[in-house]
Amino acid sequence: MKAFFAQETDNHDPQTFMRLGQMGTAEEVPERAQRLHSGAVAAGLEIVHPPQGGMAEIAAIHTPEYLTFLRTIHGRWIEMPGASDEVIPNLHLDRSLGGYPDWPTGLAAYHQADAACPIGAGTWEGVCWSAWTAIAAAREVQSGARGAYALARPPGHHAYADQAGGFCFLNNSAIAAQMLRADHSRVAILDVDVHHGNGTQGIFYGRDDVLTISLHADPKTYYPFLCGYDHERGQGAGYGYNRNIPLARTTSDDDYMAALGTAIAHLQAFQPTALVLALGLDAYKDDPLHGMALTTNGFDRIGRAVADIGLPTVVVQEGGYLCDDLGANLTAFMTGFQGAA
Repeated sequence: MKAFFAQETDNHDPQTFMRLGQMGTAEEVPERAQRLHSGAVAAGLEIVHPPQGGMAEIAAIHTPEYLTFLRTIHGRWIEMPGASDEVIPNLHLDRSLGGYPDWPTGLAAYHQADAACPIGAGTWEGVCWSAWTAIAAAREVQSGARGAYALARPPGHHAYADQAGGFCFLNNSAIAAQMLRADHSRVAILDVDVHHGNGTQGIFYGRDDVLTISLHADPKTYYPFLCGYDHERGQGAGYGYNRNIPLARTTSDDDYMAALGTAIAHLQAFQPTALVLALGLDAYKDDPLHGMALTTNGFDRIGRAVADIGLPTVVVQEGGYLCDDLGANLTAFMTGFQGAA
């Protein structure tokens, strides 16, 4: 099985992260990719550098305004007197009013949902390479591979069509799913990150050709707080094609696998012919964001359960932050996924 990885994602190197009202150091850092790379190698994956892609597949998900913002905002931001080195919003606009700002501070407020997605000088290049890993993995599956892994960093599932948030800028899982739609009439996205995949949900919320399912820590007390509840089912043509399964923050392996079984049964009823697995490793018991209590063996079990679905699968890396077992957790998942074949 191939793993697509681009060292150029290191160009996105955020320095700050606001949490609980305090500005601290970033959790989503280049070292994550190095540890995940080691975990992929240990699982026997073939590491492949993706080709430098274009923008067509990215633009199929994200709006022209938003892509222009990501590409140009840092240069505009640092020209303002007294501006910080990173673009961080200090206000949030009521987007329902319909106006579109021009000044950098207004643009940041419009296109960044929170202060966890700072934009630096290398962010645009880094996030493009992250998306290109997902595009390469999707092409590998389109070419007939049973599975492929995108070591995408930064992650993507909190990114909406026109808004960044929660460390995420381009929605890699959504981009991969949209690509698979060229060959498959029904595609499912199964998100096992500890956080709700709110951006992915928002992108497909009105569609009936892509089923979105997310298992995550209950948003009553965990990011993204405002969505991820079980009553959110989709809208219009998409009603019934979104499923959220909030879980207690004490959830460990056995209870998680029971919930995953419910998710898989729902997925199979949709009868997709291809799958995107949004792989978060941050439900681990010692992850620094402290969302759930899974063990390393739990990720092996998740990998086996996903493989047993029996669909061509693009595995896209989402969360999982610096801890001693980050690489081992990826190895466990990939060992389970490949061993169940």
